[in-house]
Amino acid sequence: MGLAHQALSQEDVRSLKGDRGIGHVRYSTVGTSSAENAQPVVMSTNFGDIALAHNGEIVNAGRLREDLKKKGWAFATTSDSEIIIRLLANDIADTGDPARSIRNVMSLMNGSYSITLMVDDRVFAVRDPYGIRPLCIGRTKEGFAAASESVVFDTLGGEFMRDVEPGELVEILPGEVKSINTGLARGRAHCMFEWVYIARADSCLDGRLVYDVRRKIGRRLAIEQPVDVDVVVPVPDSGRSHSMGYAEQSGIPYSEGLMKNRYVERTFIMPEQTDRSTSVMLKLNPLKSVIKDKRIALVDDSIVRGTTMRKIVQLVRNAGAKEVHVRIGSPPIRTPCYFGIDMKTRDQFAATGRTVDQIAEMLTADSLGYISVEGLVEAIGHSANDLCLGCLTGEYPLPVEGEKIRFQKKLDSFT
Repeated sequence: MGLAHQALSQEDVRSLKGDRGIGHVRYSTVGTSSAENAQPVVMSTNFGDIALAHNGEIVNAGRLREDLKKKGWAFATTSDSEIIIRLLANDIADTGDPARSIRNVMSLMNGSYSITLMVDDRVFAVRDPYGIRPLCIGRTKEGFAAASESVVFDTLGGEFMRDVEPGELVEILPGEVKSINTGLARGRAHCMFEWVYIARADSCLDGRLVYDVRRKIGRRLAIEQPVDVDVVVPVPDSGRSHSMGYAEQSGIPYSEGLMKNRYVERTFIMPEQTDRSTSVMLKLNPLKSVIKDKRIALVDDSIVRGTTMRKIVQLVRNAGAKEVHVRIGSPPIRTPCYFGIDMKTRDQFAATGRTVDQIAEMLTADSLGYISVEGLVEAIGHSANDLCLGCLTGEYPLPVEGEKIRFQKKLDSFT
């Protein structure tokens, strides 16, 4: 349990043997954050050991689990990833062909997934048919690898090669990466929130450098939501690139008005609201010389629950700001994410049942401005048809019970 540097010591890393392997830092959205749900999930079969690491979320996991329970299967975890590995182990027992079995299991799953697998001594990586969650491959000094972000290969002194295509299965071999066409690709629906917040700014996702995208978001935000202020202040770290773009476009001076404590985790991914609220005070310290008696444009990437931003606004006010105007690099989040981001219920969103002015009042801000959906799409540089915007529009790329599918015209065709 814990962050990578907490869970694995240098001694642990040095003790690892072998010439291939998989690992995972799990961000739990299905199943609790607990030791039994830690990954990779490992299972012994007649075919050999199978290990699986999964980023994403299987929408029909509940139905698949119930179907398997009716057949007498028992589960050791509450994670949807265990369902995948059990289906795979069962299929491999029939086919004896790991690649074919992976394809068969993919055809049963509805949801988002980037998966790495070891089947005996073979290593595979696979991305869901819409490419919702990121996955890429690259070369290192020792061979080839798959990772969720390209920055991994920079860190290892390697070379980013390309993204894994939606629906593509690759086998990572000692001297090559072998592509296997599953025939299951269904277009594209890349998660917009990866560019807005989740991914590291120095990663390249689906042909777009995240840092450049966030700067473009900030510029478009300045055009759509101008404000007369003295200084643009970012909410570090994820709001920094957005703020730079906002300052460049508006011509308003940019300044680091909030200093970040590097030893506190990202507040959005903390499981409990009390942890998020308390950590804001530990995480950020205002620079009064930048803020006092100034009109501040406070720029961040997104507002989900609103409690963290409210604390930050109050922190800036207490440091002597004359006015605090909040500008946000994503549109209002109004509907749940079903594909791997921990935004599950409508009643937790700041934008649920509130106008923008009402949200500003809740935040104790003098004003609030969001980028438009059209502006966000333009800044990312992909067509809206190639993005998952479900949490913004309420229209999803995959069937979700009770929700609208994108491009759906008739209300009576809801799933």
